[in-house]
Amino acid sequence: MKNETTTPLAYQTSQDQNIFSILVDRATRKPNDDLIKFRDEKNEWVSQTASEFLDTVRLLGKGLFAHGIRKGDSVAILSNTRWEWTALDFAALSIGAVIVPIYQTDSPAQIKTVVNDAQVKLLFVEDMTQRAKVEEVLPQIPGPMEVYVLDENAIAIFQEFGRSIDDDAYDAVISSVTGKDLATIVYTSGSTGEPKGVEITHYEFCSVVYNGRESMPDISYAKNGCYLCFLPLAHVFARYMQFFTVSGDMTLAISKSMKTLLTDLKETKPTLILGVPRVFEKIYNAATQKAGTGLTGRIFHRSVVTARKWSQAQQSGHIPWSLNAKRSFYKKVIYQQIINVLGGRADFIISGGAPIDHELSSFFNGIGLPLLEGYGMTECAAPAAVNPVSGYKIGSVGRPLGGMTFAISDDDEIFIAGPSVCSGYHNNPKLTAETIDANGWLHTGDLGRIDEDGFVYVTGRKKELLITAGGKNVSPAPLEASVMRSPVVDQCLVIGDRRPFIAALVTLDLSETNAWLVSQGGKPVASLDEARRNRAVIAEVSRAIDDANIMVSRAESIRKFEILDITFTQDNGMLTPSLKAKRSVILKNFDELINAEIYGPKKAVNTANQW
Repeated sequence: MKNETTTPLAYQTSQDQNIFSILVDRATRKPNDDLIKFRDEKNEWVSQTASEFLDTVRLLGKGLFAHGIRKGDSVAILSNTRWEWTALDFAALSIGAVIVPIYQTDSPAQIKTVVNDAQVKLLFVEDMTQRAKVEEVLPQIPGPMEVYVLDENAIAIFQEFGRSIDDDAYDAVISSVTGKDLATIVYTSGSTGEPKGVEITHYEFCSVVYNGRESMPDISYAKNGCYLCFLPLAHVFARYMQFFTVSGDMTLAISKSMKTLLTDLKETKPTLILGVPRVFEKIYNAATQKAGTGLTGRIFHRSVVTARKWSQAQQSGHIPWSLNAKRSFYKKVIYQQIINVLGGRADFIISGGAPIDHELSSFFNGIGLPLLEGYGMTECAAPAAVNPVSGYKIGSVGRPLGGMTFAISDDDEIFIAGPSVCSGYHNNPKLTAETIDANGWLHTGDLGRIDEDGFVYVTGRKKELLITAGGKNVSPAPLEASVMRSPVVDQCLVIGDRRPFIAALVTLDLSETNAWLVSQGGKPVASLDEARRNRAVIAEVSRAIDDANIMVSRAESIRKFEILDITFTQDNGMLTPSLKAKRSVILKNFDELINAEIYGPKKAVNTANQW
């Protein structure tokens, strides 16, 4: 190993501890505090105290047991994020069942693969649309599997079942579940490859939850703290945050739809906001478009420059008086409006799931909302490192969480060891042996470095490192993140492996493109195809690419780009649930275009200064 960094345990998790004990502990410490908040059938916010939610979960857990679910049985949830997801999660885990999350965007074929591999006995689906997808493949599922629909009173049905089980019998079942027992199988394919089921035990999840809580007491124990969950609970990062919130003193508010996110932020006023980079890019772009052109636009642009300069000065340790004065002015007239859009009470933002553009991090830091980047994998129950609330370093993913060790191998790969590293992959000992070595090191596949203060920096993805025909190694992520700061760009995929030069495939967001066109004095367009041919849009994409190219050498720069007439989505299989582009799928789908339009024998390079 080139170097290592370790953070001592902040909390010693017992091998007997199970995830249900997180909820029991909260209800014991703070029984009357609001624990969970959600919209009811009338679309009004309602809440349950810790004691009330524990009662809800206990009755549901009894119902699962009464219905024949036993320790080790797999229970799957196919649903958007909603309070019932959280209740089912705790209830099933209380009796030792294994939760198998399924993304609501998964196809019938993907659902079949997951339920067959995990041998699911009981499946909860959100609505009849999801049930229809399951019924399409039911004949191909050999094992007996019951399906219940959340929108058809599934929770009430199982709570009614639970009335036949007394407390003593239920408590005996709970006490039999230990940290060594399997808690969940989380299927993930990342941006490449076939789905693989990551096995996580109760101990592994509890360890990272409690060490995260004790590592960030300013967040977890904040007075009147609130976290709004809007990411899919099928993603391990959102699931971790659910447990993290319950383990501390915060209220868990649940947003059922990204369509109501801005309204939900204003109404719940979270003190902590967590999301993937694309969420924060959209917030920044929306602010840019609202400012428009003219005097307001110029003032906003100056405020952005000031925020970034202040952030850079703060990171260097010296902020000039004049810069502080400028920032104070813009905080009143510009920055506070953006903070208010996010509810007005947020102290921190945590970003994970994909690399974020450093200029964007600097902007949020400068306006008074430190964007703390973190890093982790499903294989270590989500977070393994995060920036501290004080002394954070923009550009890094922070220091290891308590009990975790990071190391850099001789070929610059990041290795991780610690109590939250998973047990392995379900039904796949070969992949387990390839990913977790005999010494317990998790081979992440990411490239990185560790600085003298123990902060970890991710520099690229080992498998996604592009090597041009000229032998130049190029990491696509920083270029992609920079281009995606443009208000018109939805996704950017940098390509060029074994090719003569680096290029990019770019997709547009039609609504944001139209908003940008109007803000620039132009006319909206009717389709993505019309948008990609619009000269103003082409020039804006070209400008964004030129800005990205400033960061790299000529050999690493994007020399040509193609704007596509479609978007990458989860539905068409080109986007992961954490909004990362699936490189192999996209390259396969656009192979003909890439060969003909980008690397064809007579194609010219279309950099910005040629438009």
